[in-house]
Amino acid sequence: MRTDSARQGVAPVAATAWHAATAVVVLAALQSRADGLTTREVHDRQGRFGPNEVAAAERGSAWRVLGNQFQNVLIVVLLVATALSAALGHAVEAVAITAIVAFAVGLGFVQELRAERALLALRQLAAPLAVVRRDGVEVEVPARELVPGDVLQLRAGDRLAADARLLEAVNLLVDEAPLTGESTPVAKRAEPACAASAALADHEVMVHAGTAISSGRGRAVVVATAMATELGRIAGMLQAVEPLRTPLQQNLDRLGRQLARAALVVVALIVALGLLRGQPFVELLVFGIALAVAVVPEALPAVVTVSLAIGVRRLATRRALMRRLPAVETLGSTTIICSDKTGTLTRDEMTVRVLHVAGRSIEVTGVGYEPEGRFVVDGAAIEPEATLREFLTAAVLCGDAHIEHDAATGRWRVKGDPTEGALVVAASKAGLQQDEITRRCPRLAEIPFSSEAKRMVTLHHVAGGTVAYAKGAPEVVLAACTHVRTGHGDVELQADARQHLLEVAREMAGRALRVLAVARREVDTLAAAGGGLTWLGLAGMIDPPRDEARAALDVCRRAGIEVVMITGDHPVTAEAVARELGLLAGAAAPQHRHRVLTGAELDALDDGALRRVLPDVAVFARVSPAHKLRLVSALQAAGHVVAMTGDGVNDAPALKQADIGVAMGITGTAVAREAAAMTLTDDDFASIVAAVEQGRAVFANIRKYLMFLLSSNIGEIGLMATASLLGLPLPLTAVQILYVNLATDGLPALALSVDPPAADLMRRPPRQHGRGVLTRPVVGLMVLAGAWSTLANVTLFAWALHSGRPLAEAMTLTFVALVLIQFVKAFVFRSERESTLHRPFANRWLDLAITWEIVLLVVIVQAPALHEAFGTRALHGRDWLLAAGTAATILPVLEVAKAVLRRSGRHC
Repeated sequence: MRTDSARQGVAPVAATAWHAATAVVVLAALQSRADGLTTREVHDRQGRFGPNEVAAAERGSAWRVLGNQFQNVLIVVLLVATALSAALGHAVEAVAITAIVAFAVGLGFVQELRAERALLALRQLAAPLAVVRRDGVEVEVPARELVPGDVLQLRAGDRLAADARLLEAVNLLVDEAPLTGESTPVAKRAEPACAASAALADHEVMVHAGTAISSGRGRAVVVATAMATELGRIAGMLQAVEPLRTPLQQNLDRLGRQLARAALVVVALIVALGLLRGQPFVELLVFGIALAVAVVPEALPAVVTVSLAIGVRRLATRRALMRRLPAVETLGSTTIICSDKTGTLTRDEMTVRVLHVAGRSIEVTGVGYEPEGRFVVDGAAIEPEATLREFLTAAVLCGDAHIEHDAATGRWRVKGDPTEGALVVAASKAGLQQDEITRRCPRLAEIPFSSEAKRMVTLHHVAGGTVAYAKGAPEVVLAACTHVRTGHGDVELQADARQHLLEVAREMAGRALRVLAVARREVDTLAAAGGGLTWLGLAGMIDPPRDEARAALDVCRRAGIEVVMITGDHPVTAEAVARELGLLAGAAAPQHRHRVLTGAELDALDDGALRRVLPDVAVFARVSPAHKLRLVSALQAAGHVVAMTGDGVNDAPALKQADIGVAMGITGTAVAREAAAMTLTDDDFASIVAAVEQGRAVFANIRKYLMFLLSSNIGEIGLMATASLLGLPLPLTAVQILYVNLATDGLPALALSVDPPAADLMRRPPRQHGRGVLTRPVVGLMVLAGAWSTLANVTLFAWALHSGRPLAEAMTLTFVALVLIQFVKAFVFRSERESTLHRPFANRWLDLAITWEIVLLVVIVQAPALHEAFGTRALHGRDWLLAAGTAATILPVLEVAKAVLRRSGRHC
């Protein structure tokens, strides 16, 4: 029988920090050799460790998923309403409610089945093939057959299929962005080993499953497969994350339970009062059921679905795609956004910011890969002179990247290393075209960059001979220089000049710029370029913040939404970008968050300590997948509704745990996109803020609908109950009650779901966590509206009877007034704060809906053919005016109430 560790794909030895052990120790612990395992050893280990695959989560049957959809209380209430409507013979309404239920159930069913695609994407991320040494020879095997102890042969373009300790690394660069979030390929080495406490992003002697070899070659011994790899651990975390119900779902579930109870109370009350008055039981039951149906908001699922669907469509035009409809509303509840740095707050396009050439600093304008910009000294633009042009020419020649224009997107992009690409773009800004430079100065030989040498050297044929150009770390290049190029020629490098250049490089690095030095020497061979070089200058570059991100952060501050940066990048770089964006507290950032916390510091904090420091931290740097998941959970425990952005495999668990996961569409992996609720097609932070605004608008429209509907229901129930208590005849027939319910729940309610957002929507604070749709001010407005409707209609009905009108005519007059008063409320409840007279007809769909319903009302009342079915009688013009006047009385009452709310400053 296999041990637990064997089943997970890790060698059954004492817990070992593989990155902290030498290659010799690792081979011994794995009982392997530099030339690999034998076939017999492989077969034995395959039996012990199992296949090298990410385990799939246990998936329930489709029937179970379908059954889950009927656990929603509102769905159950609607099914009861359907049965009641059918029993009353109201077939049209019964069919409509059935269609709504089927749509809601089908939508939930499809979404839940898709939820586990993130795990399937993780399994597809593993490499299908791997090159290993077995029995002393190289063979290509399926990745699922790898075992701990296998020796991998690594070449450029390979995707890693397991976690492995490097035995040999030659100019090896690995793209670890999907796993660690590192924005540029990471240089790897075989020795010396790393510190045991090193973060995952600093495991320079390790390669991991799911990452890819950018350049170079190497050999490595497999130390973990399947679920024991870092990729497998992420899959395990992803499986362990339980999907959270959105605030909207929680609110609607609670409302559904309340309405179900209210429906039972209504039936019992009406039947009891009628029996006390000696009315027939069957007649009372019909009225009680009709009122119970009126209590149930049959159109609520449709209004919610329409509101969310329209939100999704509007977001798509703003480059945000939603996977789950309820997530739109969750965005509106967001209190904190945890954003990645690279590509989201920044452009993910390395840009040269400053050059130091011939003793002076030169600023370079323009951002990204667009070859447009100027060179500025002391605030004045300059034309590139000979020393600057030579520096840029040398930087272009001593590199392999190039830029190209993508006609499909209209954007420029870099092929190759982003740092080298930034230098090519800077040269283009000076009018130096790469194709022309390389044609005039063809490359003859090269020494590639390596983590050991920390520089690259190329040899070129130029007019009059050959020249070697060197590019690399400033301290390395400077050590090989004997002269420096100035505006007056070459001069010998003195000790003080060397120290000054190092200080300039350190000052640039202190601004989080990535600094490279460039030098040259006229030589015949590369071997002679090891010393005697002439210093040409320094280039400082950075992935710059997006301009639109700054504006979006300002909107967040006004909207009461906090933003923190969570990145795998170096803390110095992260802090510099955060300060430039105003994320860190200071003169440019009027907020309380002022700390930068690293992953290592985070590990040293227990949950209590983390809870105490969370409000002070603006930047989390050098974090691992487990850190991100822990941070999201800690913020949720602190009462936040968390939006989390991410693009890599490492982000997937946190994206799923967050209340709203936001994946990047351009740089994001399939795993991240499947785990997230929303994908940004432009990877732009500003699109998140636009989505938050849309989410708030969706919630506001759902609340408008509920305010309108429930206040109308209160008016209907109040009218019937008050008439019964006063000993008056019932003022409406069962069919009239159902028609009022259908007219109210129908087109006007749907029209409110597309109401335009309020102008001050993003100047309001987020809703408090756990605060329901129906807050005290909202309930107060609804009760006031319902009470006034009851008073006005009971008064009208009693007056009509007292004035000698026939009962049918009095009922018709009350029926018309009730419908019209509810239409007035539809306009009033377009805003719980603004006056109804402010933009009264801004919602053209509501205008059309009310117009259509009024036409239908006139037909029902005036057409003799419909009198028997609806229990109505034709009214004279003065009666219509009387009903309209009664309905209009509610307008000043609600306007005064809203004015009181505005003056008190209370938010609904």
